[in-house]
Amino acid sequence: MLPGGSRRPGRRTPAVPVESSAVTQPSTERGQGAAADVDLPTQYRPADVEGRLYERWVSAGLFTADPARAPQRPAFSIVIPPPNVTGSLHMGHALDHSIQDTLVRRRRMQGHETAWVPGMDHAGIATQNVVERELAKEGVSRHDLGRADFLERVWQWKAESGGRILGQMRRLGDSVDWTREAFTMDDDRARAVRTIFKRLFDDGLIYRAERIINWCPRCLTALSDIEVEHDEVDGELVSLRYGAGDDEIVVATTRAETMLGDTAVAVHPEDARYAHMVGREIELPLTGRRIPVVADEHVDPSFGTGAVKVTPAHDPNDFEIGRRHALPSLSVMDERGIVTAPGPFEGLDRFEARPAVVAALREQGRIVKEVRPYKHSVGHCQRCSTVVEPRVSLQWFVKVESLARAAGDAVRDGRVKIHPPEMAARYFEWVDNMHDWCISRQLWWGHRIPVWYGPDGEVVCPAPGEEPPAGWTQDTDVLDTWFSSALWPFSTLGWPDETPELKRFYPTSVLVTGYDILFFWVARMMMFGLYAMDGVQPFDTIALHGMVRDQFGKKMSKSFGNVVDPLDWIERYGADATRFTLLRGANPGGDVPVAEEWAQGSRNFCNKLWNATRFALINGAHVRGEMPAEVSTVDAWILSRLQAVVSEVDAHLESYDFAKACEALYHFAWDEVCDWYVELAKVQLADDRAEATRRVLGEVLDNLLRLLHPVVPFVTEELWTSLTGEETVVTAPWPAADTGRADGGAEQLVGSLQRMVTEVRRFRADQGLKPGQRVAARIEWNGSALHRHEDGIRALLRLTEPGDAFSSTASLPVEDLKVYLDTAGVIDVAAERKRLEKDLAAARKEVDQARRKLGNEAFMAKAPEAVVAKNRDRLGQAEAGIARLEAQLAALPAG
Repeated sequence: MLPGGSRRPGRRTPAVPVESSAVTQPSTERGQGAAADVDLPTQYRPADVEGRLYERWVSAGLFTADPARAPQRPAFSIVIPPPNVTGSLHMGHALDHSIQDTLVRRRRMQGHETAWVPGMDHAGIATQNVVERELAKEGVSRHDLGRADFLERVWQWKAESGGRILGQMRRLGDSVDWTREAFTMDDDRARAVRTIFKRLFDDGLIYRAERIINWCPRCLTALSDIEVEHDEVDGELVSLRYGAGDDEIVVATTRAETMLGDTAVAVHPEDARYAHMVGREIELPLTGRRIPVVADEHVDPSFGTGAVKVTPAHDPNDFEIGRRHALPSLSVMDERGIVTAPGPFEGLDRFEARPAVVAALREQGRIVKEVRPYKHSVGHCQRCSTVVEPRVSLQWFVKVESLARAAGDAVRDGRVKIHPPEMAARYFEWVDNMHDWCISRQLWWGHRIPVWYGPDGEVVCPAPGEEPPAGWTQDTDVLDTWFSSALWPFSTLGWPDETPELKRFYPTSVLVTGYDILFFWVARMMMFGLYAMDGVQPFDTIALHGMVRDQFGKKMSKSFGNVVDPLDWIERYGADATRFTLLRGANPGGDVPVAEEWAQGSRNFCNKLWNATRFALINGAHVRGEMPAEVSTVDAWILSRLQAVVSEVDAHLESYDFAKACEALYHFAWDEVCDWYVELAKVQLADDRAEATRRVLGEVLDNLLRLLHPVVPFVTEELWTSLTGEETVVTAPWPAADTGRADGGAEQLVGSLQRMVTEVRRFRADQGLKPGQRVAARIEWNGSALHRHEDGIRALLRLTEPGDAFSSTASLPVEDLKVYLDTAGVIDVAAERKRLEKDLAAARKEVDQARRKLGNEAFMAKAPEAVVAKNRDRLGQAEAGIARLEAQLAALPAG
C-alpha cells in the first residue's frame, strides 16, 4: 500500500506487560546528551527545519570529498547527470536525484569517501532559443548583434537567470559536493573538449562529409537523435503512377513534395513483378526527368506495391540506397523548408507545396488512389516542436564503429553492470547498430569546433593552447551538446590532467539515469570514457529507473493537464515526503506512478515518526550506556525484528530496489514500532522495567532513524540529534545487523498476542461494539503463556472483570484460549440479529450460485482454468463467511 491509503482496522494495540527474555549483546555506547531535555515542537513543520539543516550541512563541509583523506577508506563517486542550464526541477529530476542521494548518503554512513559531483549542461539549442526570444522582445536578432556580442549576452543570461535548478536541488536535499560544481562550458571542460577532439581528429575518428541528418527548419541546425521526438500524427497517403504503359510503376508517399527530388525507383531484386524493369528508366512526372529503376534488398516486396520512390537528399533510407547505387542527391528544399526546385512550386513552403503537387499530379491523371488518412510517426524538434526535415548537409561526424564495439564489450565482459539486467539487451541493440555521430551544430552557443581552414582549403586542428596559423578561419559550427557531456565522468575529475580526484574517484561507482537516455548519453559516455581513459570504463554500474507517471500510469504532459511540480509538493508536504513518495514507487527499471494523496500519506509517515520520537523523549528514551542484559519479551521482539529489517533493507538497496527498501522501512516503522511496540512499551514504562525499556526504545529509534536517513534526511536529522545528542546523523555509522539479537521465541509470543488482540477487536467490531466501550469478560487461558498478561490484555481490549451477575452472551475461541463476553445491554440485539441474518442470506445465495456454476459440465469444459479457479475461490470465501456469520448469530443473546 502506498502512503495515504486507509489504515486497516485492528492495527494499533495498547501496551501489554510481557515476561523477560535475556539479551546479552551490548551496543556500542554513543551520545551522552540529555535527550529528555530536548523540547521538540508538538508538530513537525518541514519549512522550519529543511533550509536550516541543509545550510548547516553545507557549511560544516559534510558533503565535501577529499581524495587525500583516509586512503584506506573505499571511494564512492557519482557524477550527477547535468541538468540543462535552462531547466527547473521536474518530477524526473526529483526521482533521479532522490535515488542518487539515497545511495550517496548510505555509502557516506558506511564509511566511504563519497564524491557526488554536481553541475549543469550548457544546452546549446535550448539556451540559444531562450536568449533569442529575449532579444526578440527588444526587436533585435542575434545577427544584429554579431557572434561575439550575442555570446556575451548568453553568458550574462546564464549568470543572472540560468541555473535555478541548482537552488532547487538544495531544497530537495541533494548532498552534493558544491565545491566541485562544474559547467560543460567552463574553462576546465573547454580544455577537455579541445583535448579529446584533437585526439579523435588525429586518430582519424573525426571527419567532415555530406550526409543526411535531422534538420530543424526553425532552429536552422542539425539535431541529434535525442533532440528529435517522434509523435504519431494524422497524415495523408497518396499513390502515384510513375512511367506509362509497360514501364508503369505505382509508389505511395506521405510527402508528395519530395518527389520533385526523386532520382530513382527501387524494387526488391527477387520481385518477379518488376524484374523486366530493373536497369531501365521511367519518366518522373512534373519534372521531365527520367530516372532509373534499381534493385535493392532494403525494399519490402510485401509492403504496398513493392516499389518505393528514392529521394536521397530527403530521406535517410533513400540516402543509403543512393550511396549503394551511386545515385545523385538532388536537394529540392532550402534550410527553411522552402522549395527550391525550378518550376511552379518554387518558393512554396514544404507544407504548401504538398497539396499543390498532389493537385498537379491529379490533373495529369497520375493519382492512382485518392488521398486517404494515414497515421504515421513524424519527428519533431524537441525544443520548438517544428517537424524535422531529413536533409543532406556538410557536417562533422565521429566514426563510432570501434568506439561502439568497445562500449558493448565493457558490458559483455562484466566490467560494467546494468541494473536491471534485462535492460542490457536494449543497450546492445543501440551500440551494436550505431551510425556515425553527427557532432556539428549550426549554432553560436556551444563549444566551437576547433578546426581552422587555410586560404587554399587546408585544414588544421591545433592542440589546446596552440595558436592556429595567422589569417586562417575557424569553423563556424559548434559541437553537439552531448559531445561535451560525454566527457562528464572524467572531465569533472580534472582530466586531461592526472589529478588526485581522477586517481581516487575514477571510474565512478554508479551512474543513475532514466532508461530513456540509455542510448544517447550513456552510450556516448561509455565510448569516450573507454577511449580517453585507456580502456577503463566511466562507471562500474548503470542503474536505470523509469519515467514518473501519474497515478493511472499516464505520461505526464502539459497537454494532458497532469504535470506535477515537485517544488509544489516540497512546499506543501516537505522534501522528505516528496522523496519518499517517489522512492517508494521506484522499482528497478520500471515507471513510477505518483499521486498527491500518496504525498499526503508520506507526510503523515514523517509526522508519525516525529510523534513516536517525541513520545519516546518525553518518557526518557535514550542511547546512553550499554544495552541491558535482561529485557522483556516485547523488547526482545522489537530488537529481533530490527535486525531482520536491517538485513532486508541492505539487500534491497544493494540491488537498487528502492521501492522494496522503502516498503520494508515503512511497515516496520509504522506497523511494528509505532502501532505495536510504542503502545506495548507504555505499560513497561510505568513499572520496574521502565529503565530497560527506555534504553531499548532509544536503541530502536536510533537505528530506525539511521536506516531512514538516506531516504528522508531532514526529519531524521532533527529527530536523531534530539534523541542522541550527537552533531549529525549524516556521518553516523550505518546500522549493522546483529544476528545475536534474533529471538524466535519472542517473535512467536508477540505474534500470538498480536493475533489475539486483532481477532478480539475484529469480533467486537462485528458485534457492533464501539472501540472504547467496556464489556465484562471472562477468559479461559487453557495453559496459554498469555495468561500472565491478563491485566494488560483487559486494558487493551476494554474488558472489565466479570461480576456476580456475569452472563456470557458471546464467546470467541482464539490462540488456544477462549474469551466470553457479556454484551447484554451493550448492543441492540434485535438490530444486530437482523443485520447478520441479511448478510447470511446474501452469503448463502453466493454459495448456491458458485456451486451451480462449478457443477455445470459445459461451463467446466469450456471455461479457462483461471476463471474456474476464481469461482472456486469465491465459493470458499462465501462458505467461510457463512460459518463466521452463523457463529456471530449463535453468540447473540436470546430474545
